[in-house]
Amino acid sequence: MSVLSSNLGYPRIGEDREWKRALESFWAGELTEEQFEFEMKQLRLRHIQKQKEKQVNLIPVGDFTYYDQVLDLAVMFGLVPERFNYEGGPVSLETYYAMARGNQDAVACEMTKWFNTNYHYIVPEYKSGNLNLTENKPLKAYREARDELGVRGKPVLIGPYTFLKLSKGYESHQIPEFILQLLPLYTQILVELEQEGVEWVQLDEPILVTSITEEEMKTVAYIYEQLHEAAPKLKKLLQTYFDSVSHYEQLVELPVQGIGLDFVHGKEQNTQAIETHGFPEDKVLGVGLINGRNIWKSNLSEKLAFVESIAKHVSVEQMIIQPSSSLLHVPVTVTNEDKLDSTLKQALSFADEKLDELKLLVDGIRLGKEAIRAQLEEAESILETIAQAPFRNRVAVHEAVKSLDEKSSKRQHPFSERRVAQQERWNLPSLPITTIGSFPQTAEVRQARQKWRKGESTTEQYEQFIQNEIKKWIEIQEEIGIDVLVHGEFERTDMVEFFGEKLGGFAFTSKAWVQSYGSRCVRPPVIYGDVEFIEPMTVKESVYAQSLTDKPVKGMLTGPTTILNWSFVRDDLPRSQVAFQIALALRKEVEALESNGIQMIQVDEPALREGLPLKRSEWDEYLEWAVQAFRISTASAQDQTQIHTHMCYSEFKDIIDSIKALDADVISIETSRSHGELISSFEEHTYDQGIGLGVYDIHSPRVPRVEEMTKMIDRALRVLDPALFWVNPDCGLKTRGIEETVVSLKNMVEATDVARNKLASEVTS
Repeated sequence: MSVLSSNLGYPRIGEDREWKRALESFWAGELTEEQFEFEMKQLRLRHIQKQKEKQVNLIPVGDFTYYDQVLDLAVMFGLVPERFNYEGGPVSLETYYAMARGNQDAVACEMTKWFNTNYHYIVPEYKSGNLNLTENKPLKAYREARDELGVRGKPVLIGPYTFLKLSKGYESHQIPEFILQLLPLYTQILVELEQEGVEWVQLDEPILVTSITEEEMKTVAYIYEQLHEAAPKLKKLLQTYFDSVSHYEQLVELPVQGIGLDFVHGKEQNTQAIETHGFPEDKVLGVGLINGRNIWKSNLSEKLAFVESIAKHVSVEQMIIQPSSSLLHVPVTVTNEDKLDSTLKQALSFADEKLDELKLLVDGIRLGKEAIRAQLEEAESILETIAQAPFRNRVAVHEAVKSLDEKSSKRQHPFSERRVAQQERWNLPSLPITTIGSFPQTAEVRQARQKWRKGESTTEQYEQFIQNEIKKWIEIQEEIGIDVLVHGEFERTDMVEFFGEKLGGFAFTSKAWVQSYGSRCVRPPVIYGDVEFIEPMTVKESVYAQSLTDKPVKGMLTGPTTILNWSFVRDDLPRSQVAFQIALALRKEVEALESNGIQMIQVDEPALREGLPLKRSEWDEYLEWAVQAFRISTASAQDQTQIHTHMCYSEFKDIIDSIKALDADVISIETSRSHGELISSFEEHTYDQGIGLGVYDIHSPRVPRVEEMTKMIDRALRVLDPALFWVNPDCGLKTRGIEETVVSLKNMVEATDVARNKLASEVTS
């Protein structure tokens, strides 16, 4: 058998975000359902055709989605919460999108990150009862690729145990019940695929790289024994990624025909496991060699050398060469990036280029190194050129990081003393009301920015436009009754991109979009060199906003770990060192804001938790340097300067000590979309610094009712000190419409007034 190539998943958004535009046009009523379905099909088929042309042997089908792959599986199994009034059968697009985004009658399902990536999925909600297979989507995808393009694809399906672990709504004693309801559905899917003549199916089980127990592995073994008995002729590739597997010996004994391992992020441990325990001769090894998470060109000579070394334990004929994970996490193609420095552009590899690298690797294995000698030498030359470039060897930056000590990350006085200074400085009302930072970026705002960037308007005209927007929203905030204001961030395309454009060591792409959640696409900056402060980045807009009001206006910065985690990062330095470089640059910005009279400064770290390693044994090391980076950014602030921070998404109870260690004066945390579950963390752990738990979900277009937010505030005040409690939305309001934003904020202020009156009556009674 000749070695095969395989892809694990392809970016769904299109080279020019065609997927996003179709989605938003459908939501806006500009496309009928039939037109929307047609556009999605054309895009889906183009992606498969492209992989066919790049000679991928095992092309994934079923990896395409109308919103999120986990949501797809939930609706395929009829896991639709009661609040959406689902009555069985195939789930309509209306209900599908209501689960993702909410509607006026029902809050959206929770959204959280997909393992340690920057992609976010919709969390399935399990309820005891009979699940049913509403449709066999993998089979439908296989038939479409076969009939339309002659491609006998490899259906992709999230594996049963990963799906179970990513779901919510059940207690540990209900796990057997949940599994017994899931198994017949997976069985039916696989049996129908087998009957259709499908050769390979990819069952994604990334949960197996996390810290699962041996008892859990026994459950996994039971699941796969049942699936094997049901469809013994269908070849099952159990695919893991993002790290090394936790129980290799048990994994390779599972009754599957192939096992995919990540030899990029879990290279050392996975390799050691194979060298120590061998690999079964009756199975295929999916060798994840091309980095599916980052955008740097591969050293193909090193990859081929690795294949030679692993071939001592696994025959080449048993290998399938593939990326380390789905290519969902990288942009589509470098081809369209005509504004990048040529040295940098040559060193980049997006999804299409990674598939080209994949073909070269397979050719090198099949035909020998000499057959691709020229390509190997070219890749090595490009990587050497960028390694020696001056932008990666800035002596002053490296020396500044080396000089960091304990004092560099410690504020002058503890919170108890700072709190007194800040109370005297600000004299805020009880339960101060604020927002997280951004206000709606309307089409008018985006058009003004685009015209300026194209040279169709002057810098003076653009800055005047931004000032007009700031003035308008300062007035709106004052009218609504917000206590601590923000300038709205109208000059910012993205909370990371904005800062990267003004710091040394960052590069920016034109069309290198990746999906964050739903139709939200971002262009992560490329940290290609040493990061350094050049000049103040936020002072002008912050000072102007403060000049318009007597109320405090927060300066708004993005924290070092979030900038790191939401960027494509150079791979020649430890991530901690890059974070410290960013932190030192942000420290200078904090000092610049202070010297210009801005003494409330928010340093957002929404992605701090997202960067957690998948294995708990590695958490402490990461959290130590991530917290240190934040503190380096803020440690030089004066006592009366109130440092805020913000974090998105739930599941904070495991890192509550690290949140405290940030030593922020006020922290705001998402809680509404997790339906208040985070509040239980504070029922178990004391938090004695300022805190705001987001009282409504900004990811949904629905306007929250006063009563909903009042209940959220009341519950929080049962476990948190009212003197330290702030009221705010979950996150920034950039993606929301003006009308819904104003009404939602008015409701939030009204809910706060209810809570204030209740507190006042309790004091007087």
